[in-house]
Amino acid sequence: MASERATAMRLSVDIGGTFTDLVVERDLELRLFKSPTVPGDPVQGILNVLTMAAEAHAAPLEGFLRGVDTFVHATTRGLNAVLTGNTAKTAFLTTAGHPDVLLLREGGRRQPFDFTVPYPEPYVPRSLTFEVDGRITSTGEVLHPLDLAALERTCDRLLDKQVEAVAVCLLWATVNPEHELAVGEVLRRRLPDVPYTLSHALNPSLREYRRASSTAIDASLKPLMSEYIHSLTSRLREAGLGGRILMVTSMGGVVDVHDASAAPILTINSGPSMAPVAGRAYGTADLGAETVIVADAGGTTYDVTLVRHGEIPTTRTAWIGPEGLGHMTGLPSIDVKSVGAGGGSIAWVDAGGLLHVGPQSAGSVPGPACYGRGGVRATVTDAALVLGYLDPAAFSSGSMTLDPEAALAAVTRDVAGPLGLSAIDAAYAVLELTTEQMVHAIEEITLQQGIDPARAVLVGGGGAAGLNAAAVAGRLGSRRLIVPAVGAALAAAGALMSDLTAVYSATVPALTSAFDIDGVNAALSGLVARCGEFAEHVGATWDDALVTLFAEARYPQQIWELEVPLRVERFASAADVAAFSDDFHATHQQVLGITDAASPVEIVGWGARVRVPLRAAADALTARVTGDAAVSVRQAYVHGVGMTDVPVRPLGTIAPGEMLQGPMLIESPFTTVVVADKSTGTVSDSGSLIIQPRSIHV
Repeated sequence: MASERATAMRLSVDIGGTFTDLVVERDLELRLFKSPTVPGDPVQGILNVLTMAAEAHAAPLEGFLRGVDTFVHATTRGLNAVLTGNTAKTAFLTTAGHPDVLLLREGGRRQPFDFTVPYPEPYVPRSLTFEVDGRITSTGEVLHPLDLAALERTCDRLLDKQVEAVAVCLLWATVNPEHELAVGEVLRRRLPDVPYTLSHALNPSLREYRRASSTAIDASLKPLMSEYIHSLTSRLREAGLGGRILMVTSMGGVVDVHDASAAPILTINSGPSMAPVAGRAYGTADLGAETVIVADAGGTTYDVTLVRHGEIPTTRTAWIGPEGLGHMTGLPSIDVKSVGAGGGSIAWVDAGGLLHVGPQSAGSVPGPACYGRGGVRATVTDAALVLGYLDPAAFSSGSMTLDPEAALAAVTRDVAGPLGLSAIDAAYAVLELTTEQMVHAIEEITLQQGIDPARAVLVGGGGAAGLNAAAVAGRLGSRRLIVPAVGAALAAAGALMSDLTAVYSATVPALTSAFDIDGVNAALSGLVARCGEFAEHVGATWDDALVTLFAEARYPQQIWELEVPLRVERFASAADVAAFSDDFHATHQQVLGITDAASPVEIVGWGARVRVPLRAAADALTARVTGDAAVSVRQAYVHGVGMTDVPVRPLGTIAPGEMLQGPMLIESPFTTVVVADKSTGTVSDSGSLIIQPRSIHV
């Protein structure tokens, strides 16, 4: 599937809360561009950054886009719509007697003794929830036939309420979708202009709340994302793009833009899912690391992921909003831990005199005080500017000029004054607290899984990563830190390394002590067939597809499952079942530290992942920043010394293998890496900056 046109360009765009990142790949060389995000019109932000790239290539926008083979896009538009409640007016159709599935969820609460926390509202209000008469049992038998006359009356009510989308989730539709399909036919006839989602088609999961929640979210996003994707594709085509347009998914892959429009929930966490893909590639290419901590520090959040043995973890318990209080997506997503500690995170002091950083962010509009766009609140970026870590005249490749006086005034007013500190000490306190929040997020994902972060390689990406990456690595005790040459747009670079992907599920419960080989093999054959259909759909052959089969299994009486890869496509004998049991016991021991080898294993679902590579080798996407700027010296803060002269090295002037000694500031067009005192570093053959932390302070 690699492009036959070796000289054709491939583009990836990631829209963040502050900047829109563009990575251009041509002849295995990468170039990075950034432009402020346009919140009211994100497509215009894309066109702005494309115009910057066209000018850098000395071409008009139309001519530049004519040479583009593939355009990959990651967006948080759907996520932001759910968080802000700006989704379509959605109706929820469910089995009679079960209208509260979105309200009751899966039970429990994060803080059971804190009665000040209100019970979360259901994703679809009760006033838009409708019960469907008809019942299918857990074995797939029709207990009560579907009442079509009552369904027609329900459609009348949907028309009266002027709903904009419909979610359908009926009991045991995963076993027998007959009733859901019939409901879909009626909706198509009675409400032809209203999009709908059927739960068995989107998420054939055994857990009712997860299936219902994902269905409701997907349906509510269809009008918004359909309009957005239409605007994106039409405006790109008008600008001159003739290549393929792909969308990034939450699973760490890409799909055709039309598939994303049909199931917009797939894109809900698309932005954060790409950084781990790039981080894994650079960790492997530069140091051959098996355990990699990928940290992406953007303008709003700090996203971390743990990669073990080259595998990027996924979860079905991803939440939109606070865990337990937001809404669960219920679909496989890259497991990312996010904290509000980005470059635009606001620093503030509470009434008790305690310093905080985030979770509020200044975003791109109005932005940090130093942007000069109307922002007045002190942010992490303002603190870094006060400490001398940023060059006011060269920020964002010189496309922006920062205002040091505005940054100083904001830090003095918001932090130094309330704490009784000098502006320098206050700014350093902001960065120290930000570092601690980043460290806590990493420890949470590593220590809980029995991983010592000191034995892992840290990959730092994002425009704000360089300010804290070395300090974070030092606090963790990490032996190596990698800052890729395109680290300032790590997620966008990851999009160019991703494959066309899909995940399929089948609900066929099984027990290893009473294993239905024929039933399970039929389910696995169906999954493999769907993978083949996906490969054909994206224009590939079966030989191009990489398929991984897995089971979601547990010990009897447990309530959560573990994912276990399958060694075979079909279970041929009891020996294959026994081998699967051994694999489950080993996985249980690795993840939870305990096993029960004498117990049978219960399987609640089967799944298949299919990948169709878009290029021959992901690790070939490395880059070296070019540049001939002279080495300089700048006043910057060094811990234990204060403001002093610190050498500044442009990344493009550092030859591979050259040894670097901190304290030092290393600048690339879109980020500055603060190398701590007594730390050492070098540049790899791929162009990545590799630092060996010696101290936790600068």
